Amino acid sequence: MTEFEKSNAPDAMASFWTSPKMLARVKRRYRKERLFKAIGLAGLFSGLLALTILFASILTTGLSGFQETRLRIDIFMDPQIIGETTNLTEEQYRQTVMAADHRALIRNSLRAMFPEVQKRRDIFALQKLISSGARDEVMESLLGDRDAIGRTVSLDLLASSTVDMYIKGQISRDVDQSERKISDDQLLWLDKIAAEDRIIRGFNWRFLSSGDSREPELAGIWGAAVGSFLTLLVTLLIAFPIGVASAIYLEEFAPRNRWTDLVEININNLAAVPSIIFGLLGLAVFLNVFNMPRSAPLVGGLTLALMTLPTIIIASRAAIRAVPPSIRDAAIGMGASKVQTQLHHVLPLSMPGILTGTIIGMAQALGETAPLLMIGMVAFIVDVPQGIVDAATALPVQIFLWADSPERGFMEKTSAAIIVLLFFLVLMNGLAIWMRQKFEKHW
Repeated sequence: MTEFEKSNAPDAMASFWTSPKMLARVKRRYRKERLFKAIGLAGLFSGLLALTILFASILTTGLSGFQETRLRIDIFMDPQIIGETTNLTEEQYRQTVMAADHRALIRNSLRAMFPEVQKRRDIFALQKLISSGARDEVMESLLGDRDAIGRTVSLDLLASSTVDMYIKGQISRDVDQSERKISDDQLLWLDKIAAEDRIIRGFNWRFLSSGDSREPELAGIWGAAVGSFLTLLVTLLIAFPIGVASAIYLEEFAPRNRWTDLVEININNLAAVPSIIFGLLGLAVFLNVFNMPRSAPLVGGLTLALMTLPTIIIASRAAIRAVPPSIRDAAIGMGASKVQTQLHHVLPLSMPGILTGTIIGMAQALGETAPLLMIGMVAFIVDVPQGIVDAATALPVQIFLWADSPERGFMEKTSAAIIVLLFFLVLMNGLAIWMRQKFEKHW
């Protein structure tokens, strides 16, 4: 037997694999694999831990933003303050009630509850327990019940943001008076109100149904939500047809030359351009050149459409490319033109993938802030927009404004608005996943 045969004999091979040198190599390899696996798991758990901490912080701070505090006050609807309403028509009565001094009704009722409060400064501090928006609630009560004039009506009036923070436990009474926004006298008055079971806590519907306000307890996200909806509507109506048409042309009709290669490279590069660049483009073109209205959903939608187009084009091209060539050959073989083949066969089959990419692009646009800041949608807007040319803001911009506010009450509003924004983002991404799984074709 030759040396080569001896080295390749079964006994020799077995002794080679069980030699100390080979066992040490195998042990080192397994040790590296375990180390690599441990590093991967550590990175995964670190990311999950950071995400858990982030969501826990947002939820613990923001859930209280969906609650409000009200104080039950007995309001005497003084006819001398409201005015004569005996023989007035409905419209005249409405105008008279709207012109009345509702703050005086609240002030007099509070003084009746706390007769020991006599100084002007103390009366002003007593009034600050109630939100400035309580005047509108008293007015609405009078408008809804004409017979209330001259009687005492028990109303649950919205408390001020400071009182709301204190009731929710975010302001401690154990610290010195100079370190909190609520005074010792106000705490004593609140103790008396609480002892009479006049503090009511409930769901903050105003947060979901009203626009922005300088007062935290009156601020809501409805105006920003409508602004985001109108902005995304303009974005969808512009970006979707242009993006799909561009994808069909580039994938099916465009000649393969250096110019189309240049276009494709630029489209891929635009998908990675920072969003603030598109905001600068919208500022320079739509506002400075075309003089479109500032802070309008129309301009915001056009700007976000430019940002979303590359994403829609890339996703649409991938979906069109996934359709088998046999579909095209069969349609052409049956006498269909190339345009008919695309519109009647390729496009319907690729539509689930196109819609998935579009929804993901729209979700990205929903969370964008920088482009909208550049075109002026950072303005303080109280009224809910009625159209795409009205002044508006968007939900991410509203979050930015509240986060920059010094008022402590806006902290929970910021986190509550983030919860709403995350809900819509998760909903849109979940819809994209569902559509991909339900309508995706497997060839």
